[in-house]
Amino acid sequence: MGYDADGVLWFVNTKFTCLCTQDLDHSFAVRWTPEWITSLAGEDRCHLNGMAMIDGRPKYVTALAQTDTPGGWREHKGTSGVIIDIDTHDIVVGGLAMPHSPRWHDGRMWVLQSGLGTLSTVDLAAGTVTEIAKVPGFTRGLAFIGRYALIGLSQVRESVFTGLPITESAAERNCGVWVVDTQTGNTVGMLRFEGAVQEIFDVSVLPGIRWPTLMHRGEATANAFVLTQEDLQKVRPRA
Repeated sequence: MGYDADGVLWFVNTKFTCLCTQDLDHSFAVRWTPEWITSLAGEDRCHLNGMAMIDGRPKYVTALAQTDTPGGWREHKGTSGVIIDIDTHDIVVGGLAMPHSPRWHDGRMWVLQSGLGTLSTVDLAAGTVTEIAKVPGFTRGLAFIGRYALIGLSQVRESVFTGLPITESAAERNCGVWVVDTQTGNTVGMLRFEGAVQEIFDVSVLPGIRWPTLMHRGEATANAFVLTQEDLQKVRPRA
């Protein structure tokens, strides 16, 4: 998901293979679909999964294959990933191993290849990728703080992701967030989850937020309200 320059929230609708925005009267409003997709259906036809914005506008997306059948990407998941220019529908890079989380940062395009466990830069003119770092996990979720990349790592579900280079390797596979120096490719920090959490789906930086709160639906959110400072003074504490 990402907000554009007008404050409109865009999101990748993987199930229906499109980019969408919110709509108060409908589940979503379709804004863009890959040109090879022949119909709108909740069938995850190519596993459209990531979006990069440039100058506050959606510009590039990633998909695991150029397929147009229900779950068709699964047969090609490790070799047929693409990065697509949404303005021209051009495939700017192909042959990727499960690309995720395209990002525009520091004047360059970045992408994760989950099937390899790597962070790479993309030469859009040449259609090539350059590996910057390899980390011990299925890479998905990317954010930046200056020269440092924050990369989400997941433990691979063997039943789904068999046949990938990362699952064929005997190397350790972790779940957490790895911090990589993009100038050297070295890992400089990590947050590893060793309990029930096994997958990370995205990583985001919240500037200036020191104590974020995560709340589930239920009684707490049903009875939580945000008031102005003026109105807050009128609230009577419970006895």
